[in-house]
Amino acid sequence: MRIGFFTDTYFPQVSGVATSIKTLKDELENKGHEVYIFTTTDPDAESLEKDIVRMPSVPFISFTDRRIVVRGMWFAYQIAKELELELIHTHTEFGAGLLGKMVGSRLKIPVIHTYHTMYEDYLHYIANGKVVRPTHVKHFIRMFVNRSTGVVCPSQRVVNTMKRYEVDIPMRIIPTGIKIEGFVRQDITDQMLADLRMQLGITNDQLMILSLSRVAYEKNIQVIVQQFPKILESLPNARLVIVGKGPHREALEELVAELDLHDFVQFTGEIPHDQVAVYYRAADYFVSASTTETQGLTYAEALASGTQCIVEGNDYLEALLDDERLGVTFSKDEDFSDTLIDYVRKGLVLDDKLKERKLIEISAQKFGDEIYDFYQEMIEYYQKNHQKSLLSQKRPVEKVRVKIASFKNSVDK
Repeated sequence: MRIGFFTDTYFPQVSGVATSIKTLKDELENKGHEVYIFTTTDPDAESLEKDIVRMPSVPFISFTDRRIVVRGMWFAYQIAKELELELIHTHTEFGAGLLGKMVGSRLKIPVIHTYHTMYEDYLHYIANGKVVRPTHVKHFIRMFVNRSTGVVCPSQRVVNTMKRYEVDIPMRIIPTGIKIEGFVRQDITDQMLADLRMQLGITNDQLMILSLSRVAYEKNIQVIVQQFPKILESLPNARLVIVGKGPHREALEELVAELDLHDFVQFTGEIPHDQVAVYYRAADYFVSASTTETQGLTYAEALASGTQCIVEGNDYLEALLDDERLGVTFSKDEDFSDTLIDYVRKGLVLDDKLKERKLIEISAQKFGDEIYDFYQEMIEYYQKNHQKSLLSQKRPVEKVRVKIASFKNSVDK
């Protein structure tokens, strides 16, 4: 099958969406399919890239590290036609996503969409939430998604949102998989883990509690920092390591200073990609209070690394952490500290048999298999409905012809 992915974010830009797209592309290609990426220009991109089509773009409003396609419809259509694409999969609701819709319509092929981002959680970035309202998001998303053949929902939360937005096309829950070989690594030695902890100033008898994500307000890292003094009362050997970059770091550093936590909390900034698995493995627990996740890649990465999770719950995470030895969820921000303290005291062990079972569930292979099955169903669905659409367009023409014939007969008489 020849497939075109249309997205506004792709490598060298780093994001959860870019990572999931690359994972899916690689997995589909491993199965013998051809996948082409239609995306934005990027000053850091290589001049020659295999299977990647870059279209003119500009930085996105309020997210200057992200870009949006501004033109290239005819260019994209000509290339898609020459490649003889059989299906288009959009991964954004904006520039490249709109182009993907139009190209799919011209080529008369199915357009599948994945809804990655809960935009209502990000409205504060646009004029402090005073211009774009949740109702605007609902109307736009309903209009965009309903013009697709089918929609991939990474979690039940996305399905619930789609239903609330009155989306009425076929949808399928397909959790995003990860390349588990990137985290189950034989090259990571105990000495490497010890060296990293020493570099961070964390001794063997201390607990390394890891937060790894974009350092943004909606990730709710402030909840973890605010409750850390209470954690230290019960677990004085706890140390918090915050990995990642983002616009909220300065505010968090001020909060750390205000709570006099300099000796217990540290920021590493962004780390090299090949070091991410080392940080997961070196940590005793992975924590998150984010309520905006739709696909939760970091949670899966932590589990693949063998690190237990203590995270704010949702439908996706309840299914992911279906055994207490994998981790635990809490329902409200204020429950974080008590949940972490109780879980640490239980001392549960994540054994190899349970980890192996979970690795299969979160693997890129399973992700690719389920996506391809959905593609097949949607191609069949599109063909049936497209034929019905053609018939419905044909009938009015036939009725007009009959009326004209009747009119002529009456005149002749």
